Amino acid sequence: MGKFFRNKRGFGIVEVLIAAAVLGFLYMAVMNLQSGNRDALLRIRGRDGATEVAQNIIEDLGARGIAELSDDNLVGDGAGGLMLAKSNGSGGLVPDTISVTREWKGQPGIVEHTMSVNYKAVVSVSRDAEFMSKTSSMLLGADSIEHVYAKRLDVKVSWQFKNSTQSITVSGVIR
Repeated sequence: MGKFFRNKRGFGIVEVLIAAAVLGFLYMAVMNLQSGNRDALLRIRGRDGATEVAQNIIEDLGARGIAELSDDNLVGDGAGGLMLAKSNGSGGLVPDTISVTREWKGQPGIVEHTMSVNYKAVVSVSRDAEFMSKTSSMLLGADSIEHVYAKRLDVKVSWQFKNSTQSITVSGVIR
């Protein structure tokens, strides 16, 4: 009977320690993969929210019409372009920064989380040669009148993600 037990062998302590180490490395790799997936999901959700904010601004300005984008409501951006402006209270105009907050509820694990992102949007307005008509008359002589019947909007939306500023620009046309 003694011979029978001597020939039977189980796992030694070395094999068990090696298996535990391999499983530990695999567990850490899966946890790192999950963390990367969560960051990618949050980055994509933030970008989708920024796109939604920009589209809402373009649709809102489109509903108000091109008259809302008259030169009285615009201020220079310092680079030759125009920006949507608001009154500074003393009769002057300053660039208007639109702030919007979006929240999403999610459950990436056992605990439910709320993701809140603060977006800042700046609207740049430009005349576009495609949307300009010139008329001339013999009564006016050689002078012609230019009429802008549409304007191009560039909405730049910025937000913070992991200690860096992310941004997108969405363009649209208001007729």
